Amino acid sequence: MDQKQQVIIGLTGGIATGKSTVSNYLQEKYLIPILDADLIAKNAVVINSPIFNDIVDRYGKNILLNNGSLNREKLGNIIFNNKTEKLWLENKIHPFVKEYLKNKIKDLSNPIIVLSIPLLFEAKMTNLVNNIWVVTCDFYTQIDRLKNRNNLTEEEAISRINSQMSLKEKVKKADIVINNNENLQDLYKQIDLIMLRD
Repeated sequence: MDQKQQVIIGLTGGIATGKSTVSNYLQEKYLIPILDADLIAKNAVVINSPIFNDIVDRYGKNILLNNGSLNREKLGNIIFNNKTEKLWLENKIHPFVKEYLKNKIKDLSNPIIVLSIPLLFEAKMTNLVNNIWVVTCDFYTQIDRLKNRNNLTEEEAISRINSQMSLKEKVKKADIVINNNENLQDLYKQIDLIMLRD
């Protein structure tokens, strides 16, 4: 595969559907570079970055932990319960993430690159990729995973799931759908079959 045919996969799905498990496997087994939008977004809000300062200006020092960094849990509670605030924050972070990804893609000559972007559709970043993979699972599995992972109540988990575009909509826009309802072996097998096919 020459450089002109570089495959740029946009890996997305719903919250707690297993995107990280898929990207870790692709990285470990197939040595594919993964650019993780969540990690880039964290870099956008390091202490004293412009976006960090904007957040503190908006919500006050109460939004900080004792060490001066952002209290992500507090910020999450604000934005998951208020669409206006969510939009305000996304309008700060999404352009930063998009710009970073664009520059990073230019630096990589690998035949396949994976951009792990939970909000691929919502943040309008589909133009960065030429292949879309959606990791999905059923609603109750998603709730259970999210409750266990983030120590949330059922109500909080459902609220976070509902704050994103529905999985059904994402699946409709996918080139490849990976169903993560079963165990890890099943998930890895699906990925291996996809990689063989490509």
